[in-house]
Amino acid sequence: MNKSFLILVSVLILTFTGDASAQNPVKYNKELDGFDYPFEVNTFEFDSQKQTLKMRYMDIGNKDAEKVVVLLHGKNFAGFYWEDVANDLVSKKYRVLIPDQIGFGKSSKPDAYQYSLGQFALNTKLLLESLKIDNITLVGHSMGGMIATTFAVNYVSTVDKLILINSIGLEDYSKYTEFKDVNFFYKNELGKTVDKARAYQQKIYYAGKWSKEYETLLVPLKGMLAGDDWKVVAWNNALTYGPIFSENIVDRFPQIQSKTYLINGTRDTTGPGRGWLKEGVTRKLGEYTKLGKHTQSLIKDSVLIELEGLGHMPFYEDYPAFIKAFNQAID
Repeated sequence: MNKSFLILVSVLILTFTGDASAQNPVKYNKELDGFDYPFEVNTFEFDSQKQTLKMRYMDIGNKDAEKVVVLLHGKNFAGFYWEDVANDLVSKKYRVLIPDQIGFGKSSKPDAYQYSLGQFALNTKLLLESLKIDNITLVGHSMGGMIATTFAVNYVSTVDKLILINSIGLEDYSKYTEFKDVNFFYKNELGKTVDKARAYQQKIYYAGKWSKEYETLLVPLKGMLAGDDWKVVAWNNALTYGPIFSENIVDRFPQIQSKTYLINGTRDTTGPGRGWLKEGVTRKLGEYTKLGKHTQSLIKDSVLIELEGLGHMPFYEDYPAFIKAFNQAID
């Protein structure tokens, strides 16, 4: 299913809101069966933490290409949202690998799993080893930037270039926010609705604006909320908050040896945990105009590319402006 078709589907969903559609919503299980990704989906099966897991991934372009790019998704999405970026990379003769991390998208949702940035990075490394890929350009968006940073530090020889797109973790949330039990996040996930997700993204990502294209990104969530596996999905969603609040990657930035580019929409205000700051904390989380410059100062010879007036999702909000910056980093 390509992006144009997804947009058409969303238009129909928004336009025809009668009783029939309300009574018969599209339903997806915990691995999004029935939701088509833009490219063929493959499966990497491996053992981790006393269980066999399935990591789904897309692998497009010439398998003999000299240059390989790995695209790591953020917390609220999965690999499907990289379609336009992947197509542009393939046109530039790159091989492109797009994994869904364990706990996300079409990959396994374990009943129990100790999530960490190191584990995400290791799982990704195992996938690369299974494909005999040993040198990459690594791209991470949002939480994917935290994973990408960890990967670049843990597997120095594998990462030729690192590109972070509106990465979260540019500040140590544990310094400013109260620690929350996973039950706190699980309760929030159980109470999630499409309307709440839309309202959050509209406010935080798009400065109050909304479009049919943004609506397509909610299609998987709509289907899983309507399906029978939402409690399992919600539990994994809750567990994956742990690394965000418990692991400080700011201290890892000076350890990065790969050539690094930071691409930041300057209007971004994403600040996980701002709703439960520690008593007395007055810091304003998510000030990317400051965070980008500070992060650049911590990473040797890094390059900061700021996209004025764009938010957390620059490759959806203004693709032409984004791809111009991205091509500057990738070439």
